[in-house]
Amino acid sequence: MATPVADIQLPSIPVLLDQSRSERLALLRETAADSWLARNEIGYSVLTYESVMGILRDKRWHSATGLVAQMQGISDDAFLSRRRVSILNAEGEVHVRLRRLVAPAFSPRSADRLRPFMRQTVNELFDAVAHTGKAEIVRDVCEPYPIPIICELLGAPKEDWKLFSRLATDVLRIFGGNLAEEFPLIVAAQQELETYTEGLIADRRSQPADDLITDLIAAEESGDKLNTEELTMMVEAVIVGGTDTTRNQLGLAIALFAEHPEQWEILRNDLSLVPRAVEEVMRFSGAVSGTIRFASEDIEYNGVLFPKGTFMSTSMSTGNFDASVFPTPNVFDITREPVGQPHLSLGAGIHYCLGASLARAELQEAFSVLAERMPNLSLNGVVEYKPTGVGIFGPSSLPVSFSAQ
Repeated sequence: MATPVADIQLPSIPVLLDQSRSERLALLRETAADSWLARNEIGYSVLTYESVMGILRDKRWHSATGLVAQMQGISDDAFLSRRRVSILNAEGEVHVRLRRLVAPAFSPRSADRLRPFMRQTVNELFDAVAHTGKAEIVRDVCEPYPIPIICELLGAPKEDWKLFSRLATDVLRIFGGNLAEEFPLIVAAQQELETYTEGLIADRRSQPADDLITDLIAAEESGDKLNTEELTMMVEAVIVGGTDTTRNQLGLAIALFAEHPEQWEILRNDLSLVPRAVEEVMRFSGAVSGTIRFASEDIEYNGVLFPKGTFMSTSMSTGNFDASVFPTPNVFDITREPVGQPHLSLGAGIHYCLGASLARAELQEAFSVLAERMPNLSLNGVVEYKPTGVGIFGPSSLPVSFSAQ
């Protein structure tokens, strides 16, 4: 018989706002060595690879993405009334239907057709600094890199990249931990993004093209198609989800390679290792270190009873360092042999990252270009990171040097 979680003596993960991310991760991993489960400020955290995977794959644990505002104490009716079903938080048959309809548009083949444009974009961005031998790589490459690709993917005018970047940044403030002050800005960005997206969809209904919006409009199975609201939701999800994750993950990758120059040289000398390097970077230093689920009913898991409504954090950053799955997990090694178990940074279960193929392609092409064009990569100053509490983590400033071309 399962033991109620409230009756179990568990370690607690304190909220220490002045902690650095490395200090926070060290605490989590130390806790994970003794317990698969811990208490946190909102409920509980699962810490081991097996337990994280178990929660993510259990359909009874629902995504809490749509509850972020309430979890931060926001009760503004105007803000909360904008919440609607999204591919990111839908569950059950609603999610199955949406995923079935849109999955073909996010296939590896769809991502591959953008690879030449990805390489062109990285090269053009790097051209501006190549002769100097130094760069603030977040500002010069990582921040602007995903936006033209999203424009190309959607068939949006290339001159709209600054608008995309601003809207994505402002909408994602909802995960920044300062929602009480910033929600008017977030609502305004949501409204502007919605109006813009509806315009793109209207254009593609009258003038189909070889782009994602046209693919989504055409998506159909047994007479079932996405309606305008669902199309708008999907396009917004692409604009928001396809920018911050990639720019932050690329920044973390360059910082990691600058701290491990021997790994950069290995990659430069053997570009066939690029796909493996991308996976190792995401395992070792993922931009998304966790996600939150809530129990849709009373759930028994691993001999423990979790009441309906329980919030559960899934710690991908500790699961990715589980020595029972990844040998020598504290070693960053792009030649690491695949272990047959995927890293957790792209999620698992029904909410596995829909844009995984696109994200992998973007990172692979960026790695290939930058490895060739940045010999002798090293840090050229102090790396500044975003606050620990943000939902998508990465460097805010990353000065590097390299051999000028």
